[in-house]
Amino acid sequence: MLTAHTIKIIQSLDKKKYRQKYNLFLVEGNKIIKELPNSDYEITELYSTDPDTLNLENSKIHKIQPAELKKISFLQTPKDSVAVCRIRENEKIIETNIQIILDGIQDPGNLGTIIRLADWFGIEQIICSNDTVDVYNPKVIQATMGSFLRVNVVYTNLESYLTNYKYPVFGTDMDGKNIYKTEFPAKFSIIFGNEGNGIRPSTEELISQMITIPRFGKYKSTESLNVSMSAGIILGQIFSNKKY
Repeated sequence: MLTAHTIKIIQSLDKKKYRQKYNLFLVEGNKIIKELPNSDYEITELYSTDPDTLNLENSKIHKIQPAELKKISFLQTPKDSVAVCRIRENEKIIETNIQIILDGIQDPGNLGTIIRLADWFGIEQIICSNDTVDVYNPKVIQATMGSFLRVNVVYTNLESYLTNYKYPVFGTDMDGKNIYKTEFPAKFSIIFGNEGNGIRPSTEELISQMITIPRFGKYKSTESLNVSMSAGIILGQIFSNKKY
């Protein structure tokens, strides 16, 4: 039986200030929850309508009713289980060959999808500006489909970081060089900007080269592509030229 106090705390994790206050975030659904023991994330509490389906050891699992699950779930259609996890502290920037940089991404679905793309293409790190949406936002976590467990997401001041970055930096906009005619080095970063405003001027000054996805449609009337869609196309092109 869930207490009113527990329900209140879990519901508050929808907001960043409470996630930071309690140092906790939520993971929903058995599929992702089953991956948690193999990660660096600690499960503090686990609530499930059918604990036997989880088959997890060393986890404090509470059996709850579907009506209770609905009270603590952030999904319109609640799944089977909810895990309360501890946020990892002091995420550090690691050395990696190819990394994604996000400048002011605001939509949780976009961030979650880009994390999933990074995982798909084997990109180990995403560096975010401090005003990019929080990776522990429930909508971000859900959109990653578990990929947040395998991608290092770090928040920092981009100007300071890029000033000391030693490798080429590619930016994305509507007026850059054709992505299909661009060669990429062994080590580099690629920046995707805010959904409405693109890459901010202070970041753009530190970019080595701008690239774009050319339009092939007859009417060329589409204003722009969704940022996560653009990321998928660009990463697909980059890795199509990799030799394995």
